[in-house]
Amino acid sequence: MFTGLVEEAGEVVSVKRGKKSTELTVRAATVHRGLRKGASLAVNGACLTTVRKRGALLGYDVLEETLRVTNLQYVRPGDVVNLERPMRADARLGGHFVLGHVDGVGTVRRWEQVGKDWVLEVNVPKPVMRYLIYKGSVAVDGISLTVADVGRDWIRIWIIPHTRAVTNLRHCRVGTHVNLEADVLGKYVEQLLSTRTLRRAR
Repeated sequence: MFTGLVEEAGEVVSVKRGKKSTELTVRAATVHRGLRKGASLAVNGACLTTVRKRGALLGYDVLEETLRVTNLQYVRPGDVVNLERPMRADARLGGHFVLGHVDGVGTVRRWEQVGKDWVLEVNVPKPVMRYLIYKGSVAVDGISLTVADVGRDWIRIWIIPHTRAVTNLRHCRVGTHVNLEADVLGKYVEQLLSTRTLRRAR
């Protein structure tokens, strides 16, 4: 379980593709402290298991399925990725409940500064779009954000300068692929309602 409050933007050191999985190595400045082998880490919002650790270098085996459904398929050495350790049970929940289970990959269609802030618009896959609502929560590359406007197949989000400065959004541009995770509450509500409807039909 994560909060969507990115702790740091790490650097991709290497990406080695294998037959069953891809070895991803990232360099961290902060999150490696106290992180042990077997521990989870959200990388661009995708929950991965730490399988190698050498100082600030953290290694992950990324399954083909994970590559297929996330933007980790596009990362290359030198790229910047958002990193967050799992939340502690006694910690404040500053963002929202983020599972680290990416629902789909969106594409940035607008990214520009307006005044002191920034406007981010993302084209959203249809299966994910149904869970996104005005003023609802969404994780974009693991960043807990609030939906400011909803179109037919896109969402608009306002970004404060601090968020841009401390995440990979500072490297964002139109066409960038971003991981999207909708609020889990909407998924549970949908499942409960569909189950109730099915029972009534019987």
